[in-house]
Amino acid sequence: MSTLLKNATLLPCTTGMPVIEGGYLLVENGRISAVGSGDPPAGAGAEVIDLGGDILMPGMVNPHCHIPMTLFRGLGEDVDDRLFRYVLPMERKFVSPEMVRVGTALGAWESIAGGVTTIADMYYHETEVGRVLDTAGLRAVVGQTIADFDPPDHTTIDEGFDLTEALAAEFSGHPRIHASIAPHAPYSTDIPVMARVAHWGADHPNVPVQIHLAEMSTEMAWAEKTHGCRPVEVVDRAGLLTPGLIAAHCLYLNDAEIARLAEAGVRVAHNARSNAKAGRGIAPVAALREAGIPVGIATDGPMSGNTLDLFSQFGPVSMFAKLRGQSRAPMPAVDVIAMATREGAEVLGLGGEIGTLEAGKAADLIRISTAAPRMQPIYDIYATLVFAAMPDDVQDVMVAGQWLMRDRQVRTLERAKVLRDAGQIAARFRAEMVEIDRAREVGQ
Repeated sequence: MSTLLKNATLLPCTTGMPVIEGGYLLVENGRISAVGSGDPPAGAGAEVIDLGGDILMPGMVNPHCHIPMTLFRGLGEDVDDRLFRYVLPMERKFVSPEMVRVGTALGAWESIAGGVTTIADMYYHETEVGRVLDTAGLRAVVGQTIADFDPPDHTTIDEGFDLTEALAAEFSGHPRIHASIAPHAPYSTDIPVMARVAHWGADHPNVPVQIHLAEMSTEMAWAEKTHGCRPVEVVDRAGLLTPGLIAAHCLYLNDAEIARLAEAGVRVAHNARSNAKAGRGIAPVAALREAGIPVGIATDGPMSGNTLDLFSQFGPVSMFAKLRGQSRAPMPAVDVIAMATREGAEVLGLGGEIGTLEAGKAADLIRISTAAPRMQPIYDIYATLVFAAMPDDVQDVMVAGQWLMRDRQVRTLERAKVLRDAGQIAARFRAEMVEIDRAREVGQ
């Protein structure tokens, strides 16, 4: 029931972002009971693990993704209209509870292996997502998407709310899995649905709200044409700019909108790599954080950003901010790691439970080896993590005191089954793409 980790390069990710050499951490009953440097406490009956100077830090937080879309990863990458040619038709045809379970298991494996211990997801059949992530031992905020574009799991908005009610009921009181309601975006719900979400949210204060916001130029055009304003104001008119709203992307913001988001208590999930890959722009992260808005680093869906590990996001997060500021100074590496841990937890409203290594918090932590040649020498450990480290450097992963991975071996999922199931569904996708292309050629 207890584990003592000693001789660690300890990164607690608390205020000031200290680096503690020769650090220790004691886990008892799933929580951190002691943390510090020097001689560790005895920890009666504890398993003692000498980390040999490896990095010990909080598990990382991914505050926005669509995890079942691992099965769409790399599909039609060089096809300009792939969303409408392949993805949307195939979602309507193939997205089922089975597909969601298989895609989630694949994404859970990838997340654990990359040191991500908490995930915020928004997709369809979200109770299945929650069940798989629970089995995998991860911590999560699982959001039932509600939209008006004929999504795969509901044909009416009422059905979308029914699914959300079922999701909230299933995970009520769960120690790691938290239900969420996820209106897709302003343009795919509009004011009446968002107002209904705001009312529902007020009646369910422990269920966070997730939404895509100010993500695309087409969204900006829609808001102007439909409402004569910008998306942030559309959401505000609906009464959905409420404390704790998790807003993904937030690329197209002006100073007044940033101030309004800060005033409303909105939190932001930043998807640098996904946004850049789609050519959409660079979010004003520095301005958001200066306004006091928590910003976490997210992967977006693996169809858009391809990977679910945060190491792939670190370089873009830092470099795009430097490009925007035309200087090396913006977004220093230490801030990137703070966003991946402490701030990511704050975005999800879980800052009191996770995100830092402090006595009393849940024992969600990761061990990172510095043995790889590209990890040496170390002058600034945070810069090493941001610009050199890779998922394979993560050796051990713990959530709530339970080992999900030891020595690169994931313990909570069966690798052969995960890969076999994913391969079977991918074969169906490949066959469907051939049919879509054949029909397109005949039509031309």
